[in-house]
Amino acid sequence: MDATADSANGTVTRSAEYIGSFPVDDCCLDEQIQKLHLQLKSLKRYKRRRYVSLKFSIKGVKVYNEDETTLLMAHALQRVSLSIARPSDAQFAFVAHNPGTPDTQLYCHLFKARHARAAQFLNMLLCRCFQLCYLEKHPEEAEDKTSGKKPTRNPSLLNHGFPLSVNALVSFRRAPAQGLLSDKKTVGSSKPSVEIVSSSDDVFPTSPTLVRKQAMRDKVLRSGAYRSFTCTPVKQRHLQERLNAPQDKGQDSVPVCRVRAPSLAETEEALAHAVWCWAGVSSDCSSSLLPEDVLGSYLLCPHPKDPSVESLLIRFPSGLVSLAIKTSSNGRLFLEKCRIQFESLIALIEHYTETREELEVPLSCARVNH
Repeated sequence: MDATADSANGTVTRSAEYIGSFPVDDCCLDEQIQKLHLQLKSLKRYKRRRYVSLKFSIKGVKVYNEDETTLLMAHALQRVSLSIARPSDAQFAFVAHNPGTPDTQLYCHLFKARHARAAQFLNMLLCRCFQLCYLEKHPEEAEDKTSGKKPTRNPSLLNHGFPLSVNALVSFRRAPAQGLLSDKKTVGSSKPSVEIVSSSDDVFPTSPTLVRKQAMRDKVLRSGAYRSFTCTPVKQRHLQERLNAPQDKGQDSVPVCRVRAPSLAETEEALAHAVWCWAGVSSDCSSSLLPEDVLGSYLLCPHPKDPSVESLLIRFPSGLVSLAIKTSSNGRLFLEKCRIQFESLIALIEHYTETREELEVPLSCARVNH
């Protein structure tokens, strides 16, 4: 079996040869990647192999025998920490915690594909599983397909005018009714105050809310809760307008844009593009995760200075660097500050994955499970 996709349960099956597994040192990410590349390179001519079928889904990775009758290995996606490939040697591998072992004990499971592009496809499948799983755990980071922006969060107690400090919350305690209204006006004055009282409720308001309002008007009681930095007239008015607006008004006026949900069942080119640009995840979120990824990892996104131009945001040793993808007069693509031109974006990325040329480090196809 070469490759199959089961759209019913979101599983993609791919065949490969299982080389073996070896322990991975618990060290910093960049050092771990270097050691993995050396270890994989030393095993590229390893003869002992077994044909297997790999099943990928956002739930995890399962390894069966060639006939898919016996389950050999199963890893929940949350236990898989890294996906890596060496296309030049047709190798694909992932790092995971084995069931029943300490979290610090990691193992690398190595596979050999039929050719370089097949190894790349295996790696992209697992990388896309990472992204879809992250999107499932963090739906608030999803990209709004209608506007290209992150969706607005629902109102909550933490961001719409309610006091955040302990002192502000404590200030809501019930105030005593008697003696509260004898304010500064009566202190230091020998003249008795004469008031005309129409009812007993005007002297001693029975509601704590009325007591507090009266005290605030008389400037006796001052509370940080009414001066919370989160509570501004603009925010209060904006929130009130949102609460008063009919719930179905926006639905009737704005047409619903139906977009196909992200899936693993993609062509090779579509899958690669989805992995490169973190399809379905907001650009702010995906770019914020890049510094936590491997050295040489990259994100395909609009250029910050010219959104109409695509660029590669790359994690270099010096930090994140955005390089524009430009088009020459003959229609070929080239990377900003680089001289070599390519027929396609795939060819450009594959070239700089194999060699660094003018870049600080080569591009890396390895990805972390965030």
